[in-house]
Amino acid sequence: MGKICYLIICLKIIFQSCAGQTSPIKEIYNKEFNWTIIIPENFDTVSAEQWAKMQDRGADAIENTFDERIDNRANTIFIFRSDQLNYFESNYQPFDTKTDGNYLESCKSVNEMLYQTFVSQMKGIKIDTTTSTEKIDNLEFQTLKMKVTYPNNMVLYVHMFSRLFGKREFSVNIMYVDKHKGELMLSSWRNSKFGQK
Repeated sequence: MGKICYLIICLKIIFQSCAGQTSPIKEIYNKEFNWTIIIPENFDTVSAEQWAKMQDRGADAIENTFDERIDNRANTIFIFRSDQLNYFESNYQPFDTKTDGNYLESCKSVNEMLYQTFVSQMKGIKIDTTTSTEKIDNLEFQTLKMKVTYPNNMVLYVHMFSRLFGKREFSVNIMYVDKHKGELMLSSWRNSKFGQK
């Protein structure tokens, strides 16, 4: 459910800011997935405490929409932001096909839940969605792209990438209103490397 909480956070961010600290570290290496990524310049870290509060609000929005309890088991790898409305986040969570079912069917169900929650929580928005696959460093990722147009004509873009590594679902989530910053994040992600450290 990490993807769901992330996307509902998108709704909440539009109306608030959160404090961050500039990170001097631009290269991130995650040993869990043997993954190396270069974070674009001028992106600040978001504190784990602030992110946790935002996730709690996201979970509440989903629970209010579907009247069911959300069990968020996501482990954050990093969260960066540039200005108030451009976020770059990665996480992983357990996913065992023996107990959690077919992964592609799960992705489809989560995508539908995300769409329905957005529509029910934000009246007057227009949402365009696209699902596909994309290869990053020769690994195939399930991809959800959303374009959310608000009544004030502001446009929010969300790109979500995920795949299974054994019994863990790995995700990278990119949200932006500034297209230039969006391209910087997408380029950073698409040029990242797995298994080369």
